[in-house]
Amino acid sequence: MREAASAIARFVSGKTEGDYLHDQQLRMAVERGFEIIGEALSVLRKIDHMTAEKITDWQAIIGFRNVLIHGYSQVNDAKTWDITQTEIPVLLRELNELLK
Repeated sequence: MREAASAIARFVSGKTEGDYLHDQQLRMAVERGFEIIGEALSVLRKIDHMTAEKITDWQAIIGFRNVLIHGYSQVNDAKTWDITQTEIPVLLRELNELLK
């Protein structure tokens, strides 16, 4: 999870929302990172529910992974960008704390 979250942070560093919206390769890379995070968190939840619950919005993270993987609805690129800006920093802080 930490590796994928760090990669997302690197991918969007110095980018604007417009850059993100107009760069299919960037969007696909970010979405793949979110898929990895959601899958890893889903596995963690099965083997250590208490630790998984220490991750803010863990259920939403897994749900977002499901949307990306199964295509339940069209991905909202503007919302995904917002998550990279607001939630990835929080997730990285929490993961770093848990891994200490």
